[in-house]
Amino acid sequence: MYLLSADLIFPHPKYANKDGFLAFGGDLSQDRLLLAYSHGIFPWPNDEKNPVLWYSPNPRLVLFPDQFKVSKSLKKTVLQKKFEVKIDTDFDKIIVKCAQIKREGQDGTWITPAIQSAYNNLYINGFAHSISTYFEGKLVGGLYGVSLGKAFFGESMFHEMTDASKVAFYYLVKLVKHFDFKMIDAQTHTKHLLSLGAKEINRKVFLKLLTHSNKFETIKGNWAELIPENFFE
Repeated sequence: MYLLSADLIFPHPKYANKDGFLAFGGDLSQDRLLLAYSHGIFPWPNDEKNPVLWYSPNPRLVLFPDQFKVSKSLKKTVLQKKFEVKIDTDFDKIIVKCAQIKREGQDGTWITPAIQSAYNNLYINGFAHSISTYFEGKLVGGLYGVSLGKAFFGESMFHEMTDASKVAFYYLVKLVKHFDFKMIDAQTHTKHLLSLGAKEINRKVFLKLLTHSNKFETIKGNWAELIPENFFE
């Protein structure tokens, strides 16, 4: 394992252990976070008292937009417009909801106050984005992540009603297709995302795809201002 210094340097992801753990220490500054994502590395703190942990798992779970699987029930829910959907709205509330949601097999949350502050800062500066769903005006589902080049790095999602987060993910895929993104990084194995068409790929393949993605200019700012008027139709 590697102890990070104040310098903005990470070891190569190939040095991660079998669990994907690569390094610890450093901070959650915008420059360090963006450097990490550009090299296939992400933070996964366990609490506020200990150093930040940095991971680069192998294999890597990725969704290629054209391979997204839409079930008949989800398509029906989307067409019924059961939920109102918004882009880059209530980011701060979404990340808090993601931190508060109870997840099977997890005690507590890795989305610490420091993580919330760091990603809110990324959002303010146009690097982090969210999709949210509302029912009768109430926020009931959503997701957030980071965008660099032609890749979206999914961080977390939540739902308080059936299909609320799936509808948000549906529109995330539609959004990245609109921007001609190459992939959605889902990081680690989850049955839910595998059922939606994500697949595990070797880290070497992932890093090669990421290098290609990094060659494109990052689409910063509020994405709600960059979509056509009929996007939700």
